[in-house]
Amino acid sequence: MMNRYDLGLHNAGEAKLKYLDADYQVIAQGDFVRCAVTGAPIRLEDLRYWSVERQEPYANAEAALKRYVETRAKTDG
Repeated sequence: MMNRYDLGLHNAGEAKLKYLDADYQVIAQGDFVRCAVTGAPIRLEDLRYWSVERQEPYANAEAALKRYVETRAKTDG
């Protein structure tokens, strides 16, 4: 039996997704994507945060906010 910390992602394939407003479209099959901020694998069934504009996934709300702040600083400066 697998637990949350033994995800078995070392054998799983990385998916390629197109991020839409309230959903995503699978471009290439896989079990996970990598967080654009932390690099951590995110199982597709756990994926809740992404940017349509930047077309990148985030592991959690904190990572999404961090990327938002980083990109706002670049456009405001």
